[in-house]
Amino acid sequence: MPEKNPRVSIGLPVYNGENYLAEAIDSILVQTFEDFELIISDNASTDRTQEICEAYAAKDGRIRYYRSEVNKGSAWNFNRVFELARGEYFKWAAHDDYIAPEYLARAVEVLDQDPSVVLSYPRVTIVDEKRNHILDYTLKLPTDSPSPAVRFRSLLLDWSMCFEIFGLIRTSALKQTPVMGNYGHADGVLLARLGLLGRFEEIPEVLFFSRRHAKQSNRMFGLSESGGNNYHLYTVWFDPTKAGKIIFPYWRMFKEFLTSLWMYPLDLKTRLLGHFYMLIWIRKNARHLISDLIVAAKDLSYRLRGGLQTSTEKPFERGQV
Repeated sequence: MPEKNPRVSIGLPVYNGENYLAEAIDSILVQTFEDFELIISDNASTDRTQEICEAYAAKDGRIRYYRSEVNKGSAWNFNRVFELARGEYFKWAAHDDYIAPEYLARAVEVLDQDPSVVLSYPRVTIVDEKRNHILDYTLKLPTDSPSPAVRFRSLLLDWSMCFEIFGLIRTSALKQTPVMGNYGHADGVLLARLGLLGRFEEIPEVLFFSRRHAKQSNRMFGLSESGGNNYHLYTVWFDPTKAGKIIFPYWRMFKEFLTSLWMYPLDLKTRLLGHFYMLIWIRKNARHLISDLIVAAKDLSYRLRGGLQTSTEKPFERGQV
């Protein structure tokens, strides 16, 4: 008799996560909702990550551990765990965050009760390296609106930390997207695409704890509401093959958001509003779009003068998850 697929798949992409990985796994294994699988994809870690994962996999049959011998970048690793998933619902997990024991039970209940919801997510508390409280993240976007235009506008134009990407997602909805792109802000683009497909529902409880530490990607690259050309380095974090190449991260972002409006059978009003919101996005990000061109021109000039290093080759400490 074939093995029954779990209702929930949790994908944990990791690279050199020895400091916090055990805490993240422990928080998953003590979930009150137990019908899940945990898929760990190790992106060629050089620390004790492999040892930790193999020890946990030997003790709990719900864990499947995979390892790449070459680091293929964050986007590849995020997509890898989804490709291996078998559940009706899917959740990404980060090696440096942790969740409350009731997380899955609450999230599954939301998706089970309302087919119009494609993603359920809880409230978030941000903690430091030792789990000390830093702040409660209280921003709530109108992604529960019945209007796809309202949801798209918010996910496109309202700044957020994209914590929803670690919510519980319908696998059927995620399969209608290209999943995680290999460019900066790919998580935000993916959320916008999911928002066009259905509503997000917030669980009114703090069940997700996001850890702040020195080697986080958003800290390494200085990403914030003001944006900036650190998206060049962030693109290389998503896809290391981009290192040394002339890239246009904000133009790529624009292209992907715009393409999203033509992926799905939207009504005319939604499509027109979506294009109007894209014009607002251009105005809001004009200086970044111009900066992309300036950086590219400088890189090209440097190459023509015989230089070897471009703006995307500046070193950074953290590898790719």
